[in-house]
Amino acid sequence: MRRTPLPLALAACAALLAACGLKPASAFIPSIEPGTIKPIDGLKDAKIKVTSKEFTEQIVLGKIAVLALTAAGANAVDHTNVQGSVTARKSITGGDNDLMWEYTGTGWITYLGETDPIPDPAEQFEAVRKADLQKNRIAWLAPPAPLNNTYTIAVSPANQKKYGLAKLSDMSKVPVPQRTFCAEPEFFSRNDGLRGMLDKYGLKYGSTVPSRNVMQMASGVIYNAASAGRCTFGEVTETDGRIQALDLKVLADDKKFFPNYNPAITVREPVLREHPELTEVFAKISPKLTTQVMRDLNSKVDVDGNDPVFVARDWLKSQGFIK
Repeated sequence: MRRTPLPLALAACAALLAACGLKPASAFIPSIEPGTIKPIDGLKDAKIKVTSKEFTEQIVLGKIAVLALTAAGANAVDHTNVQGSVTARKSITGGDNDLMWEYTGTGWITYLGETDPIPDPAEQFEAVRKADLQKNRIAWLAPPAPLNNTYTIAVSPANQKKYGLAKLSDMSKVPVPQRTFCAEPEFFSRNDGLRGMLDKYGLKYGSTVPSRNVMQMASGVIYNAASAGRCTFGEVTETDGRIQALDLKVLADDKKFFPNYNPAITVREPVLREHPELTEVFAKISPKLTTQVMRDLNSKVDVDGNDPVFVARDWLKSQGFIK
């Protein structure tokens, strides 16, 4: 799935640091001390190469992994902030990197080529875990995080109140002229995107949702457009920090159309076999990563402008994992 990249200001800062001969922020690991994550003999000085995709949430999760591994005594190599899901994934399957957070929906649909998501999150995790290990020797560590970074639809408080909107089934309450959507081009064309969602909820693109009612735009514009009422319905992702910053209201997917995108640590099977202690490290962290927690962490980057590595560090400290 496409997600929001870091603010341009952070990219500019990274370029400036590189020009000055310093390490860019993407590779900087701040000094930490172990907390409840303590050094583990089996991970002492083990070289573990960590990667992530380029959008905010993935970078924050990648930094969490790097810092947790460092606290556990590993030599964590920070290769986070890779352009695109496929590139990051290939770096794992090809052996250039060892470990990354991945989403169950992405693994199932994008990497394993399945077309029908499994509605139950636990069943989806077990299915992708089994298949990826058998086909690609990629292990998924249990438990997955409860956060769900899936597509969803949001509305402004004014439109929520005006039309009585609480769930996606309520889209039909809105008169056709006002039944307008802001969506990314990718969301418009995906099987698990706009037209599939409309069909699931008894609406039809081209008739009950006229083509002129759908405005395609970049994801960064959609949040403000929905907030300002340029469109009644805006395509967003559940954990984006701008949802709370703009006080957008997320509509419940009451017919369970959208796939589950629960993240879990994925690691090359030979690396896990050599270092089974990895499971212990991340089993402590994953349950703490709820949708609201991730939304808050993303907001600290995308809205407040903080560096992802310090956002990750401060959260790990707040949980007692590190000092």
